[in-house]
Amino acid sequence: MIQPSLSTTTIPGLRTPSAISTGRTIVAVSIGNALEWFDIVVYGFLAATIARLFFPTGDDTVSLLLTLATFGVSFFMRPLGSVVLGAYADRAGRRQALTLSIALMMLGTAMIGIAPTYASIGVAAPCILVVARLIQGFSAGGEFGSATALLAEQDPKRRGMFTSWQMASQGLTVILASGFGVLLSSLLTPEQLAGWGWRIPFFFGLLIGPVAIYIRRSLEESGDFQPATASPLATAFAAQKGRMVVAFGLVVLATIASYTTLFMPTFAIRQLGIAPSWGFSATLLVGAIQFVFVPVFGSLSDRTGRLPVMVAASVVMLIAVVPAFALLTKVPGPATLLLVQGGIALITAAYLGPFAAAMSELFPARTRGTGLSISYSFGVTIFGGFAPFIIAWLIAHTGSNLAPSYYVAFGAAASLLALFGARRYGLR
Repeated sequence: MIQPSLSTTTIPGLRTPSAISTGRTIVAVSIGNALEWFDIVVYGFLAATIARLFFPTGDDTVSLLLTLATFGVSFFMRPLGSVVLGAYADRAGRRQALTLSIALMMLGTAMIGIAPTYASIGVAAPCILVVARLIQGFSAGGEFGSATALLAEQDPKRRGMFTSWQMASQGLTVILASGFGVLLSSLLTPEQLAGWGWRIPFFFGLLIGPVAIYIRRSLEESGDFQPATASPLATAFAAQKGRMVVAFGLVVLATIASYTTLFMPTFAIRQLGIAPSWGFSATLLVGAIQFVFVPVFGSLSDRTGRLPVMVAASVVMLIAVVPAFALLTKVPGPATLLLVQGGIALITAAYLGPFAAAMSELFPARTRGTGLSISYSFGVTIFGGFAPFIIAWLIAHTGSNLAPSYYVAFGAAASLLALFGARRYGLR
């Protein structure tokens, strides 16, 4: 895989985690990461309801765009969170950074869950929403790097399988969030959903949060970790700029495909006229596919290498995504939606399986948390955070329902270029 001197060397004198410890780590990171992303995904799924409650402009399109912009504005905090929490992970340890990040996420979730609406306190309502999203963005900025570094340092020979749970757990997030979407849209009237029902998922996150914090506080550090003596941030920018650029490129398809999924229920409801319950059901299918198949492709990459799996997935996505959306817009309906969402989800799972391992193998252990966090957060901020907003804007201004597919195809082409550049740094 990558050069041993950078990614697979274990620091002498440090204990390699046992099988039990490794299993506990996978569970802890998966549960905590799923909860972190649950809060973010739920906000995206409830965008239409939140738009009416916090941004009542009188124009549904403008309200939705303002809500999606608020969803995206938190991503401006991700780079700051990646710098602070990524460096903290390289200095104080992965466990400490993971515990801090989930505590901050719970704070943001609590603020959203109890926030009064515009009808109650006027313009202060969307201001509270923005502050809460900024806190969540800061937290998420350091989550990926810390969690991926911890998983990557469990067993280099099975790194693809272990780190794949970082992305598979996001599939669990989609299952939970879309499950709430199906139940709420099916069991509650629009008035009940707008009155109190939309708060239920956020309160659910608050109930699970303390359990996730307890589990993460009990984790052990990996054998590869050794506190950085020099500044991890300075080292990363001085000696590893090329690696961060390549890692940044790998993020493009991963984040565009993932965040386009968040927009699909809104797209199915508003653009295709499909019932809300079917929109959320299709996303539930996406989450199930991601949760099951991401580890399969991660394990496959341990045997075949990261590049063959990721390149194949990128090429298939580039070729298939536009025809898939053309079919969906030509024959809109629940069956077509499930078929298209399921197919795209499987291709995405193939890319995400080796994705975290490939990124971790681009950086040495001493700066892995910093390098991963910065590369990932900047990629997600630029290409993912505003993906729903960009897609909604493109549809509104072009009148084409194929706009989401063009954006995903662009992501596939960009990540293909990064994959070819990754060979320079030993990725295979």
